[in-house]
Amino acid sequence: MTYLVGATLPDRPAGERFRDLLKRKEILGLPGTHNGMAALQAKDAGFEALYLSGAAMTASMGLPDLGVITVDEVAFFVRQVVRASALPVLVDGDTGYGEALNVMNMVRTFEDAGAGAVHIEDQLLPKKCGHLNDKRLADAHDMAAKVASAAKARRHLFIIARTDAAASEGIDGAVARAKLYMEAGADAIFPEALTSREMFEEFAKRMPDVPLLANMTEFGRTPFFTASEFEAMGYRMVIWPVSSLRVANKAQEKLFGVLRRDGTTSAMVPEMQTRAELYATIRLHDYESLDASIIESVVPKAAE
Repeated sequence: MTYLVGATLPDRPAGERFRDLLKRKEILGLPGTHNGMAALQAKDAGFEALYLSGAAMTASMGLPDLGVITVDEVAFFVRQVVRASALPVLVDGDTGYGEALNVMNMVRTFEDAGAGAVHIEDQLLPKKCGHLNDKRLADAHDMAAKVASAAKARRHLFIIARTDAAASEGIDGAVARAKLYMEAGADAIFPEALTSREMFEEFAKRMPDVPLLANMTEFGRTPFFTASEFEAMGYRMVIWPVSSLRVANKAQEKLFGVLRRDGTTSAMVPEMQTRAELYATIRLHDYESLDASIIESVVPKAAE
């Protein structure tokens, strides 16, 4: 599916379709897709839902992940990923871009852009990547108020409350916060930066019957686990938030180095997506066929 051509556009809200995916027995894998091309490639690989990472969006803009991106800037990313893929997208809502009214505005803006789910975290600004040190946490009741405001504003959006408390308050603190956030209206919980299999299992054990999201980011505090391993630990969703951006950035870094050194890209051609592959991914020929069908001259019948 692409924006104008391909399969029929979904006839149900993205939030409802996201919930349907969670009803399945197997864990829902959500690869990070930081632009429309990544979204198309992930869909072609067989994924049925996608993730938009704040860290990936800001990095693609040349900015750090410190909560400086705005609601409207995120909505731009949401629209292009949704238009390209027509899949339900989970969006990183950072801290909600302010307090209760700001959170409500975020929810409606993301819904209007086509998002299926959002997660909000309990950090204070300037927020940090969840796997960095010295994160500052919001008061748990203040965070619960944000969750409640999101639940009040949403029409269909699936709301996930993220807690970064494990690093400073331990599992006990993270679980206490998670329970409070569920009472406030969250649909699921995202315990960030757990550091061992035992922590993941303990958190899931103490939050029975609650959909849980795991973050399998590289270069962080969490050891590598597969999607099936997270499923066995009791998790219903797993994200790989920045993986596609990291691979793309490394390839671009190599390209620019070779180009500066050699004055030509010829050595990089074997590592490039070909013109034919690009056109196939973006469905160029489907667009051309659509255009041709629209502009074809229609000769009117003579009046009888």
